[in-house]
Amino acid sequence: MRLAVRALLGSAATIALSAPTYGALATAAIAAPTDTTTAAMASARPPGPQTRADLATAMRGEAFANVSYRLYAEQARREGLSSVADLFERAANIELNEHFTKAADLSGTVGDNAANLRSAISGEAYEAVTMYPRFAQQARSAGDDNAADRFSEIAHDEASHRDAFRTALGVVQTGRGTVPTAPQVHPVQVPAGTPKVGSEQTKTNLDTAMHGEATAYAKYTLWGKHANKEGNADVGRLFTRNADVERQEHFAEEADLAGLVGTTHQNLTKAIAGERYESTTMYPRFAERAKAAGDTEAARFFTHNASDEAGHAKDFQQAKDAMR
Repeated sequence: MRLAVRALLGSAATIALSAPTYGALATAAIAAPTDTTTAAMASARPPGPQTRADLATAMRGEAFANVSYRLYAEQARREGLSSVADLFERAANIELNEHFTKAADLSGTVGDNAANLRSAISGEAYEAVTMYPRFAQQARSAGDDNAADRFSEIAHDEASHRDAFRTALGVVQTGRGTVPTAPQVHPVQVPAGTPKVGSEQTKTNLDTAMHGEATAYAKYTLWGKHANKEGNADVGRLFTRNADVERQEHFAEEADLAGLVGTTHQNLTKAIAGERYESTTMYPRFAERAKAAGDTEAARFFTHNASDEAGHAKDFQQAKDAMR
């Protein structure tokens, strides 16, 4: 496994100018900026729109890998393959604590508590009012009643999450009131199995939903840590517990319907394919685009991830070969 991604963002240099000499020095600085100052300013600027889009794609992929690998680890342990389970768990930790976290840093995903709560409210409202009701209707029309029922139940859950976050936002903004109690978590086991739905549309919707739940889990985990760091344990607990619901209930239930978890041999095969795609195609492409746009920090990050994912693919391949 690779070393943790190091924080490479530098701080922009500043020059204090006294009033009597401002004119001459300012003119000289504008006419001939130093290479160091120019590099620092370029590093400090936010990434361009294409890089931001690529960072968002990377975050969704890393979050999905993190949660999927956790389920694959559980399946490996059920099969008595503890070393493979440990391998999946180590990779899962890197995907979340290094790759997702660094992408979130570069894209400015973590703001203050109020900004994070507003973002959570927006996401939960979309899922509760638009996405999950539409998925439920489409599943019902396709005869996938089990998925329709689950989508409807999750929509209700997300509405409750939205309302709790709204109340918490009011407390943060006014300093009055009480942050809602964090929800209870009821973990769902996901054994190996085939899809429990028949419609291709339902399968596509399940994939979209799982990526959304995984991303929400990862974001809430970071926002919870930020709230705790800022001394607001109640908001931190609300984010963290909601994160657990998204991963251990919503994602798990959808994964069961989708047949996401197979045998460990099958899970390794899927993991290898995903890691190879990221290491040979996705991240090199992202790095090239970021470099062309002048987003050098993001380009280094994408290149680093490509190397990490190549290592994961190699490790997973070795584990698969050892099972033969």
